[in-house]
Amino acid sequence: MTQTRGRSWPAVAWLLAVWVLVGSWATADAVLAQTDPAGQPAVATSPQHAANSGPVTDQGPIPTKNLWSIIKEGGPLMIPIGFCSFILVAFVFERTISLRRGRVIPRPFVKRFLKQLREGELDRQQALALCEDSRSPVAEVFAGAVRKWGRPAVEVEQAIIDSGERVTNGLRRYLRVINGVATVSPLLGFFGTVTGMIRAFNTIATADALGRPELLAKGISEALLTTAAGLTVAIPALICYLFFLSRVDRLIIDIDALGQEVVDTISAEQLQDKQQAAPKPRREGRHGAAA
Repeated sequence: MTQTRGRSWPAVAWLLAVWVLVGSWATADAVLAQTDPAGQPAVATSPQHAANSGPVTDQGPIPTKNLWSIIKEGGPLMIPIGFCSFILVAFVFERTISLRRGRVIPRPFVKRFLKQLREGELDRQQALALCEDSRSPVAEVFAGAVRKWGRPAVEVEQAIIDSGERVTNGLRRYLRVINGVATVSPLLGFFGTVTGMIRAFNTIATADALGRPELLAKGISEALLTTAAGLTVAIPALICYLFFLSRVDRLIIDIDALGQEVVDTISAEQLQDKQQAAPKPRREGRHGAAA
């Protein structure tokens, strides 16, 4: 995967999450726009029906509701759901920046570092200094291998595994928060719907609601708002969590492959082979020495 493609995927995931979020709210707003103040759905009147039903009175525009009014009608549980959406946006933005391929595996550093190692231009101290100056996750893995410079390949590989585990934990930071938002948000929505339904039926039981089904319909509509809000937050959160998890796995696979190249360069077996393959200085013959 090239560096350009690695940078474009987080933007695509972010646009997809925003599109799902805006589309969900637009759908909820459109449904509410098709209801009259009493909670009954607005029925479209055809010309034939209008002619049969007598003169048509001039009615005003269909009332619509903005986002703030939807939040107020959803009840107090809309507040924690809104807080979950704020957390989701903050951590998705942070992970989008932190998991850029150019930040995790900077291509210029990796290319220069491996080239200098293969050509023998670096010793242990110089290689370690380059890794510490880079401060990227792949440089941290390289530094773990360089500290075992000249050791057997098994020890160098174990150092890469240990460094890779620490790097993996850093790359997966905050992903549990996003997963928690995807899990908690729909539960908050369902809980708000249950409490809203209880309030709606209590209102019907204590009021003279005979022949007035609009009271029950209005209460159920307001109760379902929390479920819609919870799912609106949970769906983008789950998409972002799966995307970031997959991205971390791909980055770890690439770092492991690069670390194996370092093992093949600085292990004791490889260094010994290079020394044996190096041309030996020619010795002068007996006659040349006498001359």
